[in-house]
Amino acid sequence: MIFNQFSRKQKLFIFLFGIFLTNAIIAEIIGVKIVSIEKSLGFSPLGLLTPWGETWDFNQTAGALNWPIVFITSDIINDYFGKKGVRFISYTTALFIAYSFLIIYWATLLVPADFWLQVNNSNGFDINLSFARIFRQGLGIITGSLTAFLVSQMLDAVIFEKIKSRTGQKHIWLRATGSTLISQLIDSIVVIGIAFYFFGNWSLSQWMNVSFNNYLYKFIIAILFTPVLYLAHYLIELYLKSEKD
Repeated sequence: MIFNQFSRKQKLFIFLFGIFLTNAIIAEIIGVKIVSIEKSLGFSPLGLLTPWGETWDFNQTAGALNWPIVFITSDIINDYFGKKGVRFISYTTALFIAYSFLIIYWATLLVPADFWLQVNNSNGFDINLSFARIFRQGLGIITGSLTAFLVSQMLDAVIFEKIKSRTGQKHIWLRATGSTLISQLIDSIVVIGIAFYFFGNWSLSQWMNVSFNNYLYKFIIAILFTPVLYLAHYLIELYLKSEKD
């Protein structure tokens, strides 16, 4: 098989890139949905009062659910393939995301089959309209997603590299978590701001609410996933070492 001609490090890059690309595209597609964390857990919205007179609930984009996998994979790639590896996967993934949006948008423009509309017509439900509204993400969301993705990825790579240059191979948690906490703050604010505030009809309060809820979730997951990061490095070292032996 052609795949067997690759070195283990090349196979590792392909595998990590696949994880990165898949989760990035999924997150972008489902990111249009805003979810209530409280209701999802069976609680009523907190409705915390803010100094500016509005309420604060734990609402966030569905795309934040698997986004931690994206930046964890990015940090692992940075560790083994450097900033050039991160730059390659980031630019390539951005192209694939844009391509995915283009194909999905084209699919929403196709005329639906009559029987498909009929079999899904329950109490006047228009499945074609729902399909279009869910998948036809606006220019704002696409622009916000791609901008935030590229900016946060490049920022993450730079911070990661600077921390690693000072600590060497030690303190994996510091370079991974430190770069993630800074880059994802920018990502959370930029993507929501462009998509729903500047191009949409959200208020400043809604923008800040969802942005910081997204960041809080990513912050917690980044901390909780630290042992997973060490386990991943351990398994990768074993995998790469076995080829040398």
